[in-house]
Formats: sequence, structure tokens, C-alpha cells
Amino acid sequence: MQIGSCQKGKRRRKLVLLRGAPVALFPYRSAMLLGLLALSLKTISGQVFVVGEKTATADISTDFSPTHVSLQDTPMTERGRRELVRNLEAEQGFAHRALPVSPSVTLRANGPISPGGADYKKLIYQKGEAAALGDRVIITSMEIKPDRIVLDLNGGPYVKHRFLRHVQLNDAPVTQVNDERASGSRITLIFEGRVPEISAPEVKALLEPVIDFGVKTSEQAYADTLPPMLKEAIAAHEVLVGMNHRMVLAALGAPESKMRDQPSGDANGGRYEEWIYGHVPQTIRFVRFVGDRVTVVEIAALGKPIDIHDKDEMAGYNSPEPTREVAMGDKAPDGAAEKTSSAPTLLKPGEAASAGSSNNKVQFPDDNKGGKSSPPSAAPPSNNLASLAQAH
Repeated sequence: MQIGSCQKGKRRRKLVLLRGAPVALFPYRSAMLLGLLALSLKTISGQVFVVGEKTATADISTDFSPTHVSLQDTPMTERGRRELVRNLEAEQGFAHRALPVSPSVTLRANGPISPGGADYKKLIYQKGEAAALGDRVIITSMEIKPDRIVLDLNGGPYVKHRFLRHVQLNDAPVTQVNDERASGSRITLIFEGRVPEISAPEVKALLEPVIDFGVKTSEQAYADTLPPMLKEAIAAHEVLVGMNHRMVLAALGAPESKMRDQPSGDANGGRYEEWIYGHVPQTIRFVRFVGDRVTVVEIAALGKPIDIHDKDEMAGYNSPEPTREVAMGDKAPDGAAEKTSSAPTLLKPGEAASAGSSNNKVQFPDDNKGGKSSPPSAAPPSNNLASLAQAH
């Protein structure tokens, strides 16, 4: 095969002389590339597989059991709305089922979930999975509407909109635009007619088929270490005279308000702190602390006289006071003989001290002489010569 070239005007074209017949190089190269491309596509097609909806959602469970939570008939008040938002936002739990990146999941109070069954799997396949079974989820925001409560989990299914993303100066965006994508989910809890007066634990119980909020707090874990009598009182949300702060927090949670006072005329030891739970027309509890102990519990129920508890109700149980022992230097514990350490020395470990020499020990200032160091006593010349001889 010989390669040559020819010039025709301003256009130069390479020719291939194959068996004496000139053939253009470009068509030949194009045919070769098409053949290689077809061969590579045939090889790649044998290695590519497609995951279908059934394969991708085979391990997703859609089992559902409705809840049975008794709800009140009274509508939600403004105070109840604020308390619900305060107690639910930033709460953490674990997903009881896979959650899609979608706002279409609705759960009726004590009723079914929508979509359900195969439609739920299809939603996850199309929109993506926000949380797998057992993943931790956080309520990042919530909105209470007349007949429903909308909960956003892990940021929600939408990217937060920023107005400045649509503003440009001289064809340049004011803010940096990134490819942020939503990775959260949204659950809408729907009530029959209207949202009733409901507490945060009741909402968590209604969300039990979707989210498990059974993670123990530090107060709950502390309550498990108490005697059975106190555990039963805390489980019943009762406060007993003699409880400490942690026990009251485990029983009733954080108070709505606190008050500190000191009776007039009592200048020593009369200060107390009072925690107030509830509001009218509900039952109001006044829990008074002196130090770390409950001394008085007053229960004011509507239409009833005030019930006052001021006697110890701990049945002889007295939790130890929180103490911490700090060791001061080399002081030995109480009851143990104090170990006296020898004075520091300049000798190496295992080196014998010279007889009659005082230069083996560090000299400290003498407090009796105004802080001046006492000069070392002169050793006999014979001892010094003997020590030098031993050193050599």
C-alpha cells in the first residue's frame, strides 16, 4: 500500500492507493469507526442490566396497623398550639418504615395511611428514599392547620426558596447558586373535623406506625434506676414530697414557669424555688423546692379545695446528694496512713550515696534564715578523697 497526495486548487486531500485503485481515506476511516462502534455497543449491551420497580422496592415493608389513641373533643387553644410546637420541634426518632422524598404521605388519626401498599412503594421508587427503616429522623419544622398537622422531617421534601437566587446584576447572580437537592420527607396528620386539644406525647403515639419516638431521655433513663415505688409514681406523672429535681423532670417534664422567693423576715436559709405546672381550667400544680428536695406540693383542681402535701412521701428512700471528691496533692484518704516521700536527690537510680557527704541531696532554702539557703557543711578531707577514689 502506498500513500500519496494530490493538490487540487486550494483543497488538499490525502489518497490511499490500494491495489492500484485510489480510494478516499475519509470514507474508509468512517466505515472502520462505525464498525468498531457497533462492536463496542454489542459488548457493552451484554454488561448492562436495568433495575425495575419490583427489584428496587422488594425489601420495603408496607405493613400497617392503625393506632387507638383517645382524643378530646375540645378544639385546640392558642396556648396548646404553642406548647405543641415547643415540645415537638427538634424531636428525634427512628423511622418505622422507609420514607419517600415527597409531601404526599398522609396519615389519618387512628386511621389508614395514604398512599398504601404498592402505591407507597411506587412513590419511593419515583421520588427517592429520604430515610430507610431504622434511620434517625428529626422534626425540623411543623405547621398546625385547622384540621391537620404538617410535619417536615430532615429538612422536608423541598429546597428552601431564596428570593435573591432570582436577582442578577449585569447578568451575574447576586448569590451563589448551587445544586442543592431536598432529601427530607413530609407527613401530614389529618384529624376528623378539626385539630383537638392534643399533647406532644399523644401526637407521637399517633405517629407510631411511621416514626418511633421511644428513645429514652436522660431523665427517663435515670427513672429506671429508682425503686419500684418511685418508678410507678413517675410513670403516673405524680410528684412526691422528698423528690429531687431530676425525679420531678422525669415525672412532669420542664415547668411552664418558675418563681424564686424568700419569706420576709427570714434572712437565713428561707429561700425556695417553686415550679408551676398547668393553667386554668386545667389542674395546676405548685412544686416547691428547698435546695434539691421537694418540700411542698399544692394541687389546685377546678371546683375542688387545694390539696396540700407537706409530709415526706418517699417511704424512707433518700437518694444520695450529688457529691464530688477532689484529691488535694498527695494527701492520703481518710483512715489511711500517709506515706512520706524521701527528699529529692541528685543520685542516679541505683547509685550508692557517699559516706558523710551532703552534696547528694538538693538543698532547700531555710525558712528560719529569711529565705536564704544554708551553706552545706564541710566534709572531712579524708572522706572527700575517699569518695574521689571510689569514683575513679
